[in-house]
Amino acid sequence: MFNSFGNIFRLTSFGESHGQGIGGVIDGFPAGVTIDMDFVQAELNRRRPGQSNITTNRKEGDKVEFLSGIFEGKSTGAPIGFIVWNENQHSNDYNNLKEVYRPSHADYTYSIKYGIRDHRGGGRSSARETISRVVAGALAKIALKQLGIGVKAYTSQVGYLKLDGNYKDYDLSVAETNAVRCPDPELAKEMEEYIAQIKNEGDTIGGIVTCVIQNCPIGLGEPVFGKLHAALGGAMLSINAAKAFEYGEGFKGLKLKGSEQNDVFYNKDGVISTHTNHSGGIQGGISNGQDIYFRVAFKPVPTVLMEQHTVNADGVDTTLQAKGRHDPCVLPRAVPIVEAMTAMTILDFYLIDRTTQL
Repeated sequence: MFNSFGNIFRLTSFGESHGQGIGGVIDGFPAGVTIDMDFVQAELNRRRPGQSNITTNRKEGDKVEFLSGIFEGKSTGAPIGFIVWNENQHSNDYNNLKEVYRPSHADYTYSIKYGIRDHRGGGRSSARETISRVVAGALAKIALKQLGIGVKAYTSQVGYLKLDGNYKDYDLSVAETNAVRCPDPELAKEMEEYIAQIKNEGDTIGGIVTCVIQNCPIGLGEPVFGKLHAALGGAMLSINAAKAFEYGEGFKGLKLKGSEQNDVFYNKDGVISTHTNHSGGIQGGISNGQDIYFRVAFKPVPTVLMEQHTVNADGVDTTLQAKGRHDPCVLPRAVPIVEAMTAMTILDFYLIDRTTQL
């Protein structure tokens, strides 16, 4: 059950980084939706490795193969099964890690919990698992597009380099024109140069992905244990390397007084809205029709290409030197994953909302 995500729209994923492939089964997807296969593959291409000089140079085609649930280009309402075959594993790069616990990885916790672990690329804990999320998220985006709901994420900070404004200050489509996926071209260039420098040092760096949901209908979310922002936070923190989540003004709002933070209502031609959106589009755990925006902080990738001290499975002090192909910064490839998890969450809550009304 803990390999599944969602309630009505539900993804169950399977596969390991150096296994035969990564795949999933999607249940609860509405019938009769036209599936744009090119769009689904394009979303995977945004996530795949080797797309620029600031990502891992592992070469994978990441071509999705659908096995069920789609007939003559449309969803049938049956479970949608799919798989992406692994093609370019270098498992021998990890032989020296078989009995060693890498700092800040899941090696130790997996070993203690299960008594066994796949040391090749991290196995199930590898970020390659997110392939299944991007496929399911692409389908969720297709469904949301029919409802007029848009989801867009972008890199807003890498290390000390960050955007000064909020999402309204930029043309977010520009983010896809550079390797970092930042909507400010000049800052994107600085970010890319900084990541390249970090990579040359054999080190890594973290940062922040910002996401905005537009035209979300009023009423998504439940008032107590099914709060929409809690679901979004859970979805984001399930992504590899994600360490923090905040929505609306978040921690910045702590500097404001209540009178400054409150979103005052007004009536314009019979439509109730708010003058500001400090709440981030969610009040009382329920969407209020305003833009929903949030930020996700990602830590530096723990695999650094320099010698580190650690212990082995017997608790003996040792050193390790990581090998292989690794991202110096997850941000560029995390952007489509954040969008995917967001789209799945919103579609799931939209379907839940339909079941609560006559």
